[in-house]
Amino acid sequence: MTRLVLSFGLVALLAACGADGAPITPEPKDETPPTGISISGSASVGIAKR
Repeated sequence: MTRLVLSFGLVALLAACGADGAPITPEPKDETPPTGISISGSASVGIAKR
């Protein structure tokens, strides 16, 4: 049982330490134009007297 736990610990350590290589900076994304959708409105809470 101890060997199994140590084996899983070693695998987790290797997976977390960048074993797949050096980190790579992501490419910057192009700015997307606005969608043209706007949302507006109002809300109220309480008792209204008519």
